[in-house]
Amino acid sequence: MGGWSARHRWAAVGGWLLFVIAVMVIGQSVGRTDLDQSRSMAGEVNQAATIIDDAGLQDKAGEMVLVQTPHGTVTDPAVRTAVADVVGAVRATGLTTAITSPYDTQAISEDHRSALVRFDMRGSADDAPDHVQPVLDAVAKTQRAHPDLRIEEFGDASGNHAVNNAFGSDFKTAEYSAVPVALAILLIAFGALVAALLPVALAITAFLGAGGVVALVSHAIPMSDTANSVMLLVGLAVGVDYCLFYLRREREERAAGHDAATALRIAAATSGRAVLISGFTVIVAMAGMLFTGIGDFKAMGMATMIVVAIAMFGSVTVLPALLSILGERVEKGRVPLIGRRSRGAGARAQAAHGGSRFWRTVLRPVLRHPKVSTLVAGGALIALAVPAFSMHTANLTTQQELGDGLPIIKTYEHINAAFPGGPDPARVVVKADAINAPQVKKAIADFRAEAVRSGASTGPVTVTVHSEQNVAQIDVPLAGGSDRAKAEADVRLLRDQVRPDTLGKVGGVRAPVTGETASSMDFTHKITSSVPPVFAFVIVFAFLLMLLSFRSLTVALTSIALNLLSVGAAYGVLTLVFQHGVGASLVGAHSSGAVVAWLPLFLFVILFGLSMDYHVFVVSRIREARSRGLTTKGAIEHGITTTAGVVTSAAVIMVAVFAIFGTLSMQSMKQMGVGLACAVLVDATVIRGVLLPAVMTLLGERNWYLPRWLRWLPDMTHDESAASEPPAAGDRPRHAVPDRV
Repeated sequence: MGGWSARHRWAAVGGWLLFVIAVMVIGQSVGRTDLDQSRSMAGEVNQAATIIDDAGLQDKAGEMVLVQTPHGTVTDPAVRTAVADVVGAVRATGLTTAITSPYDTQAISEDHRSALVRFDMRGSADDAPDHVQPVLDAVAKTQRAHPDLRIEEFGDASGNHAVNNAFGSDFKTAEYSAVPVALAILLIAFGALVAALLPVALAITAFLGAGGVVALVSHAIPMSDTANSVMLLVGLAVGVDYCLFYLRREREERAAGHDAATALRIAAATSGRAVLISGFTVIVAMAGMLFTGIGDFKAMGMATMIVVAIAMFGSVTVLPALLSILGERVEKGRVPLIGRRSRGAGARAQAAHGGSRFWRTVLRPVLRHPKVSTLVAGGALIALAVPAFSMHTANLTTQQELGDGLPIIKTYEHINAAFPGGPDPARVVVKADAINAPQVKKAIADFRAEAVRSGASTGPVTVTVHSEQNVAQIDVPLAGGSDRAKAEADVRLLRDQVRPDTLGKVGGVRAPVTGETASSMDFTHKITSSVPPVFAFVIVFAFLLMLLSFRSLTVALTSIALNLLSVGAAYGVLTLVFQHGVGASLVGAHSSGAVVAWLPLFLFVILFGLSMDYHVFVVSRIREARSRGLTTKGAIEHGITTTAGVVTSAAVIMVAVFAIFGTLSMQSMKQMGVGLACAVLVDATVIRGVLLPAVMTLLGERNWYLPRWLRWLPDMTHDESAASEPPAAGDRPRHAVPDRV
């Protein structure tokens, strides 16, 4: 592939651009189908959404306005006037429906100082946040007219509106910062603008092309904005990595004295092969997300598989073509000071000797005392991973996620204090053959009464009946309120006791319990049950890929063990920082008492895939050196030192990009950024720089062990040892390209 691309360079570049433009145009023309969050969930949340959809009912964004007096009661004339003004102002916007007065629904607190005006936004719940501002303005105007009272609005639309305003631009800024950060680091690594632009250009074009393919695929597997963001992160990471692998090897071979064509051929056969192996490994890891059965994970898995496949294909086709076209012009745009490196003999000597002086210095004690190094590095990582055994996962509450800084959070707290569970009620969707049949109406009335009598709710329990669709919706404020553990116990009480004793006694009635708390419970259960099959799938297939690629049982086993160790260390850091609060202030976080439920599985899949990039690249170089006749110890030293530069550069880029997300205000995004950045840092330094060489030194020739009963496996290895030997000194070209990675 590399040889063909180099010989037909303009055809390769033109074909790549044509492919990217074509899929972008086609993708935009067919449009992207986005995920229905409720329908993508398993359990009762999905059942409730299905009933609503089948009945043709549009999911509405529910809103509420708190009217609270510091003195007296809500029956005072001044409060009644304020409530009437709220109802009138909300109705006058023309954007609301189903407005109810608290005096009709008895939405009055136990101390009679608070009342709730409830209504729904017109249109769909997805569009409501974009249209709720006039309603918020009307409520704020009413507050100014009644300064002695507290008048505040909270609900699905206003809550999402506030979050979007506060963090939407924050999140987009982080996404847009990723590319400049990567480019800046590459400029430092290469010391030349053209060389630095190549990896970024490939990553961006791969992402754009993947966006078009994702739009097509979304009609079978719906996508989401979250999947798009993850696709950008992973696409940038692997696109830059693969280009670094390839470009670094091509420059090294030219610095060693090979002509341009030979250098490209060697890079294609060595680094190009490593790119293919690591790419397929990442794709396998991402495929594990498909086993969760959760729409968001399936979308993220499919999107990342697509962008990795496209980046991998571009790295072994269009990149050799571009290098062939540019030749020595890849050194254009030298950065002052950074770009001044010795050329000629100095660069050739460095290439021949084998790379980084810093890592050579680090490796000396590691290779001299491999047992001590293994015990120290391995022990440190195991100690770091120990806290992960006490990890508690949960979907974060609104307050945990956003903190106390936003006014909407204070409103949430005020409503929850006056009406426990009011801001996040459980919703029971009742479907019957005849919703107005006497036995059904009695069962609904019994459910309302029993929900309060059992202690699951303090009321008021409200019912909305859709007679034509034979559907009723029962909103049940949970007694646990914002206490997630107590609220979940209330949901279990409704599902396991209240419902069977009331609605469950009427034949043909379905009554799934949904809502924020119920959704969190179902999601956590689903994600927890998905862990064993996902872990098993990823580990088994990654093991098989490594076994086939290196024809070594030892390499396959150690690669899995080392990757699990880096993942475990990341889990431990997450648990210490975000669950126990150790060093939380250093990353601008607060102890939330839990790791967000979706993160451990997400981190495992992402990290297992990305860390394999480094492992494949490093071990491929070690195996190649061993094939050329070096001793195992010499091959390890050569492989680590010659790949240290590119691994360090790639790791610094990923750590910097992930750290950007660690600066966001949302705790879930902060946890993701810190977890990914920490794991990549550990993987590229402690694992690849200390533990891997120490373990391989201890194993010696057993590194290449393949049992006889496995020798029937197809040989997917490829030696380029002869071609990669540097030419004689007299045959070397006068101008060798120095290595700056």
